[in-house]
Amino acid sequence: MVGLVIVSHSIEIAEGIKKLASQMTPAPVPIAIAAGTKDGRLGTDAEKVTSAINEVYSEEGVIILFDLGSALMSAEMAVECLPEERQKKVAVLDAAIVEGAITAVVEINLRKNLQEIKDVLQDLSIGKIS
Repeated sequence: MVGLVIVSHSIEIAEGIKKLASQMTPAPVPIAIAAGTKDGRLGTDAEKVTSAINEVYSEEGVIILFDLGSALMSAEMAVECLPEERQKKVAVLDAAIVEGAITAVVEINLRKNLQEIKDVLQDLSIGKIS
C-alpha cells in the first residue's frame, strides 16, 4: 500500500490533517507526519521527513504533501538522502495539502498504485507533480 507523508511547519496542523484524512476511509492508510523543528518550534526538518518516509515506506511507494516553500526544500533534501532505488518510489506533490491528503488517502484505500494516484491528483487539478 502506498504511504502518505504530511510535511508541515506546524505539528498541530499536520496532526489535524492526518486526523481528518484518516476519517475518510473505512480501513487504515499509512500516514506519517513530519512537522515542526527538533526543539518544537514552527519549521521543518529534513531528518523528520526522512524518518516519516521510512515509517510508511513500502515497495508501492510514498506520496509527500507539504504546506509551504521551505517544507518542499526539506522534503526534497529528505528524498535525496534515500537510497537511489527508494528515491524512484517517492513522489513530492505540490498540491493543496488538505484536499490533496483527503484525495490521496481515498485513492490509497482503493489500492491504486503510485502513478495512478499521481494521475488522479493531477487530473483533479489539485497539484503539479514534481
